[in-house]
Amino acid sequence: MEHGVSATEGEHKLFSREWWIGDAGHKPLIILGLLAFFLSIVYVVPVPQSMVNLAQEQNATGAKYSSGTTNYVDSYKKLMKKKELTAEKMAWQMKLCVAVLFTIALLWGTEAISLGATNVLVGVLLYLYCLLPIGDISKAYMKDAVFFIAGVLILAAAVGVTRLDRRIGFILLGKIKSLKGFCFLFFPALAMLSSFLSEHALIALLCPILVLVYMAGEQAGLNKKQLHALACALFLGICFAGNIGGSGSPAVGGRAAIMVGYFSEYGLPISFGQWMMYGLPIVPILAMACGLWVYFSMVVKTGPGQQLNIGEVMRKNVEGMGPLRGKELLMAVLFAAQIFLWMFASDTLGLGGATFVVVFLILFLRLMTWEQVQKRVRFDVVGLYAGACAMGVALKYTGAGVWVAREFVGLLPDYFSSGMGIVMAASMVTTIITNFMSDGAAVGAIGPVVLPMAAMGGVHLWKVGLACSFGSSYAHAMIVGTVNNAIAYGMAVHPETGKQLLTPLDFLKYGLPFVVISVVLLWVGAFYGYWQLLPWPAIK
Repeated sequence: MEHGVSATEGEHKLFSREWWIGDAGHKPLIILGLLAFFLSIVYVVPVPQSMVNLAQEQNATGAKYSSGTTNYVDSYKKLMKKKELTAEKMAWQMKLCVAVLFTIALLWGTEAISLGATNVLVGVLLYLYCLLPIGDISKAYMKDAVFFIAGVLILAAAVGVTRLDRRIGFILLGKIKSLKGFCFLFFPALAMLSSFLSEHALIALLCPILVLVYMAGEQAGLNKKQLHALACALFLGICFAGNIGGSGSPAVGGRAAIMVGYFSEYGLPISFGQWMMYGLPIVPILAMACGLWVYFSMVVKTGPGQQLNIGEVMRKNVEGMGPLRGKELLMAVLFAAQIFLWMFASDTLGLGGATFVVVFLILFLRLMTWEQVQKRVRFDVVGLYAGACAMGVALKYTGAGVWVAREFVGLLPDYFSSGMGIVMAASMVTTIITNFMSDGAAVGAIGPVVLPMAAMGGVHLWKVGLACSFGSSYAHAMIVGTVNNAIAYGMAVHPETGKQLLTPLDFLKYGLPFVVISVVLLWVGAFYGYWQLLPWPAIK
């Protein structure tokens, strides 16, 4: 069965109430609503004056222009090789890009059409409305992050094919006796690990193992609702735990590296140890909150599944496997090599390049065939992130990203315009936006907007910058918010039927409340908690 398509599709009478409501991948009522939304924004709603002003503003804060230009009109004119372009026309393109962004985000969130169709629609709209040059649209789809996700999904599939996942599962989860232990012992460990190791790799490694736990729940006789709750607890739980580790150190990935760069540009560089001092203590606090949230919102719905002995499942899966040898041994060597490349060669090869080196070896050594790759890897999830990357490029060049960030900041009450209010606002705005675009892109767009507010509001630059970076870790509500979510969604598939175990609405239903919990705890635990006791260097 095709992913994202319900088995009941096509069984509803044409134009009946059930037909209009539809199923995943085909929801006519929502499609019509979103079509009306898009057309209204593009052709009915007038262009805001703030967009026209931004289009002609010189060196706008947070803007990324084409080389040799100082405003969006000149930058876009150079990019598109246009001779004439007015500020009003530039602002119209900006408004169009915002309409595309929210329409696509809602399509991804509701699955009104299939993920694959939505992924392609991004490119179609960029082409039809000439938002980017033709060559740049294809390049926007082929970012290093896209290769990385494709490679990680293939790597994880190979770990499963060679049965190495069972041995790794026993090592990681062999001591976990129940779902309660999974929430309150494993989540904190995973969150702390994610502060220093590639959280994406950890999530990709864990997913095939958790599929085994899901299958054990199925064999134990859990009903349909209980099994769905089990899938949510397992896959969403590791996503949330991996995400919240994002504030622990600058080693977490691009979003932290971007902020470290901004600090240097402002003449106040931060060290690895200083970042850890401000960011690591909040990780275990959030991890316990994650355990509580997952346990009381999902695990309790699994009924008898609560007593599922995960350690016993892992032990049974390795019974009779004997010593590491053959393809499993070779896969273990390649997996270790992959971690080494991610840690020491990603600066040169990129994360995607480093992953594809190992993927080639997997195929060359026939640890997994290309036919198995096609069967096991969700390429529509890869396409989802490619579409998100393309949207990010369009947002950057049209200025729509900066406009959205400014509008969010402008809507905040006066309380958030000075002192710790700015710090809270920086985290809140970044958190909201990072659920619609990648975490790195969110920090890249919001950072330059909020950092200048530190001096105006009389608050330390690091507090605002760290709040922005930490806020980008709470992309729990949308699949496109972070690679972790995309990987977990892509790999949460029933191994026998091919049925998708999670839906995009699961991320929204369980992720949105945890976004609020994460932000509130960040404010209370860090901003108004231990940050008040820590030293902050003087700004010259």
